Amino acid sequence: MRSDVQQVNGKTVVRTAGAYVAWVMGSGFATGQEILQFFTSYGFYSFILLAGNLAGFLIIGPEILRQGRLHKDDPSYDHFRFFCGEKLGTFYSWFLPFSMFAGMVILISGSGATLEEYYGLNHYAGALLMAALALSAYFIGFQRFVRIVSFIGPLIIAFTLVVAAITLLRDGEGLTYAHQSPARQPVPFWWLSGLLYISYNLCGGSKYYSALGMTAATSREAVYGGILGTCALMVSILLMNGAMLTDIDHTAVLEVPTLFLARKISFALGAVFSLILIMGIFSSCSAMLWTISEKFVTQGTGKSRLFASSVCLAAFLLGLLPFSGLVGGVYTVLGYIGLVFSGCVVYRFFTRGRPSPEDHVGDGQPHGNHEGEDGAADQSDDPQLGTHRSGDGDQHGVHAS
Repeated sequence: MRSDVQQVNGKTVVRTAGAYVAWVMGSGFATGQEILQFFTSYGFYSFILLAGNLAGFLIIGPEILRQGRLHKDDPSYDHFRFFCGEKLGTFYSWFLPFSMFAGMVILISGSGATLEEYYGLNHYAGALLMAALALSAYFIGFQRFVRIVSFIGPLIIAFTLVVAAITLLRDGEGLTYAHQSPARQPVPFWWLSGLLYISYNLCGGSKYYSALGMTAATSREAVYGGILGTCALMVSILLMNGAMLTDIDHTAVLEVPTLFLARKISFALGAVFSLILIMGIFSSCSAMLWTISEKFVTQGTGKSRLFASSVCLAAFLLGLLPFSGLVGGVYTVLGYIGLVFSGCVVYRFFTRGRPSPEDHVGDGQPHGNHEGEDGAADQSDDPQLGTHRSGDGDQHGVHAS
């Protein structure tokens, strides 16, 4: 038994979980369009999808956070090359900025749809507002951005749970007709929809999650934050999926079904919820802008501000396209491309006790060695590793007692 087990800072875990959830809480999720197409459209099969997504998110998300923390002091660390190897990792590292740009287009379009559907505000004005907010967030820097969005994720989940719970209590009998869902399905097979939802969220967010893991004090806190965020996210999807199934004839044809459900309860609740949705869109859109810019420019320079402004302008122009069509089309394509990356992370999760060729990339030093560095002072830092491996301990002059 070891006596030097590090204490876990609950506030750090909650902050990490909030920022973790904030990525997923973009326009697709917050408006309900994402849940509607990838879950609710398959009727009762959507509940099986949720179980599969819970498992996938619990494995992949915390592992990306964990590796980010373990490689915090390695400037050459590239999470794509670490998980996928040199060639495939290089492809993903260049593919990511373009996929994030496509995601920004959807988010900006979603903000326009939200404000137009509830307030009658011109779609162009809503989209322009979101582009400006995302650009402002980029200018303040990543650390400040994380502090801002860490409370947005829990706030959205809280409101989503309230709206979903009240809807289920009032209209639960509507679940009887859930098998007759007329909603658009992104793919013909329900099980494939579940895989695509995991892959496009976690592959697209992997750069952000890797950086988020580096902000944690220990890998234990990073992993616990990912686990807490995943559980909160899945409970939220579970209840909102059920709520939309209770009135599927109406929710299936709306751009922002969650707003419709909130307005059915109370106009005031709907008004507040619409503002919460905009905050959720803002958190994801800003994270995507940071991911895109980080690939090409150094943040804080005049060049980076010009580049980010250009990205926001282009995303705004393309974001004038119909929202629901963008969600089903773009996210599905991104999901297919992200499947291989997700598989590589799962493989790494189950085989990380053995070195692999993918460890030796970048500067010629084994990335896998960093798994011991975080535990040099405290070998029990990682809750998923258990006992520290003797090979790593010998390399760093630390032996398990």
